[in-house]
Amino acid sequence: MRHFEYIDGVMHAENVSLARIASEVGTPVYVYSRATLTRHFNVFKDAFKGRDVLIAYSVKANSNLAVLSLLGKLGAGADVVSGGELARALTAGIPASKIVFSGVGKKPAEMRAALTAGIRMFNVESEPELEALNDVAVSMGVRAPISFRVNPDVTAGGHEKISTGKAENKFGVAWSAAEDAYARAATLPGINIVGVDVHIGSQIDDLAPFKMAIDKVAGLIKRLRAAGHSIKIFDIGGGLGIPYGANAPAPPLPSEYGQMVKNATAHLGVQMVFEPGRMIAGNAGVLLSTVTYVKRGENRDFLIVDAAMNDLIRPALYDAYHEIEPIVAPKPETAQVLYDVVGPVCESGDTFTKQREFPQMNTGDVIVMHSAGAYGAVQAGQYNTRPLVPEVLVNGDLYAVVRDRPTVEEILKTESIPDWD
Repeated sequence: MRHFEYIDGVMHAENVSLARIASEVGTPVYVYSRATLTRHFNVFKDAFKGRDVLIAYSVKANSNLAVLSLLGKLGAGADVVSGGELARALTAGIPASKIVFSGVGKKPAEMRAALTAGIRMFNVESEPELEALNDVAVSMGVRAPISFRVNPDVTAGGHEKISTGKAENKFGVAWSAAEDAYARAATLPGINIVGVDVHIGSQIDDLAPFKMAIDKVAGLIKRLRAAGHSIKIFDIGGGLGIPYGANAPAPPLPSEYGQMVKNATAHLGVQMVFEPGRMIAGNAGVLLSTVTYVKRGENRDFLIVDAAMNDLIRPALYDAYHEIEPIVAPKPETAQVLYDVVGPVCESGDTFTKQREFPQMNTGDVIVMHSAGAYGAVQAGQYNTRPLVPEVLVNGDLYAVVRDRPTVEEILKTESIPDWD
């Protein structure tokens, strides 16, 4: 469920008019619904009632401090993949004991920061990383709690660029090498083995690959325990998809996912860790953009809007679909027109959709790009010296700007010209 609906002919986020936000904050602008974030987290949590579970929200999906603070107060931990994300989670008030550190390229300084904070565990993705983590931990006089992220070679749905569980992907320890990796870890003085981790991809709309991965890892856990390793945690990652639009196929409900996981892991006696991101934040956010020009082409018409690929890169990067609607509900008699919706960046890839039917649009009209709460603002950049898009959080009939739009002057102040002449 998302709390973005037409009220008296104008799209609202909860009880705040998006037209008001567009006017007062300016466009492009991301808008998030507190009620939607809350509901999605609670629905996921409720799917695992009665089980020992840590829901470590995937910070990379939407890392705004206001979003992290809200989820932390609801009981979420955090799955982080950088020292910066670790700092964000801690700043937002998420306890270090609920933080899991994933990612293939952790640097020693990041490891040191995480050990100093006292995080729940590291998801180690290679033996070189294991050796580096051991060295850091020994130098600090501590032991690093770890699980290995194992690559089960399970093919899942979604775009190839967000698939992570196949043998050719860069993530995790190869399935054939997993038991040797655990044997090596057990000999290192700075390492404390606590679990096993798996993550097979993102935007998965079928339970079958999840079940296949769980069953494979369950067998691995039994073998590891037989070899003398203490496996207390099973981190199954994230990846559950969301519907991108009213006509999109519906992925499994969290309740269905939860029941499958509980059935498949009941015999293991482990704490389950989950890393949902898109499922919580995706449909909790929209991107507002204003039509700058309506361009009549020789073979097609274009809506040139003020948002661009640097603000929302998913369509350019993944050929991703986002439902798009006018902020003001069209009248029944309004003509329908096929438009390409494009941004101002000097790239043909700066296209949000092609030949999609919309009510006839005019310069100054505002559009709403739905399902933009995950992997939207976090991937934004300043290409063409376009300031980072601001973010707004709505709570009932209130809203707050939770990230400002920088000025061009502020951007330029971060650079300097060497005085070499």
